[in-house]
This record gives sequence, structure tokens and C-alpha cells, in this order.
Amino acid sequence: MSDEPRGDLTTRTLAMPADTNPEGDIFGGWVMSQMDIAGGLCAAQRAKGRVVTVAVDAMHFIRPVKVGDVLCVYTELETVGRTSARVHVEAWALRAQSTHREKVIQASFSYVAVDGSGRPRPVPDE
Repeated sequence: MSDEPRGDLTTRTLAMPADTNPEGDIFGGWVMSQMDIAGGLCAAQRAKGRVVTVAVDAMHFIRPVKVGDVLCVYTELETVGRTSARVHVEAWALRAQSTHREKVIQASFSYVAVDGSGRPRPVPDE
């Protein structure tokens, strides 16, 4: 496993007590939603407009996220199709009260570009 994130820093957010399970770990679903937000930002920028999530593939939970960690989400565009984009997304935790950073989750998210009516539309050429 790499010691450096893959892609660009897209979002950062603080893990709060309201997002925990009874053991004090942050819910995986909360982290997944943060990753979807970041992946959507990456895909929307490339699609030059609205996108919707259509799939999450190969999600690997590596380490827990704790209250007080800063969740840093990195994205990298993997592929672009006629109406879709696939984004590699990594979540890294900057541990509370520390400068230690470690990868906690990685996945691939797929998005489809949509028009104002929610129908698929072509992703413009770069």
C-alpha cells in the first residue's frame, strides 16, 4: 500500500461524534457519502455539469475512522465514456492531534452525466 494518496485532494471534513457507532468508530456509510461527494465533484468537473452516481465498485475498508480525525478525500479520473466517468477515490485520515495520515478506504465510483430532465447526456470532449 502506498504511503502517498493517489489523485488530487478534493474534500476535507472533520469526523464528529454524531457520525459514530456505539464503539466510537465513524460509520462506514458516512465515509462512503463523503467519498461520493468528492467523486461527484471530480466527475462533474470533467462532465461540465450535473452527474449522478450509478455504481460503487471494489470498496475496501482498510482502517477505522475515529472522532476528531480529518477525513481527506482524494480523487483521480480513471476513464471517461460517452455519457459516463469512472473515478478512483481514496479516503485518508489525518489522525486527531497528530500529523500521521493513513489510507482508510478506497473505491471506484461510476457517474453518468445527465441533463436538466435527468436523462443521460454526452460528456463533452476536453
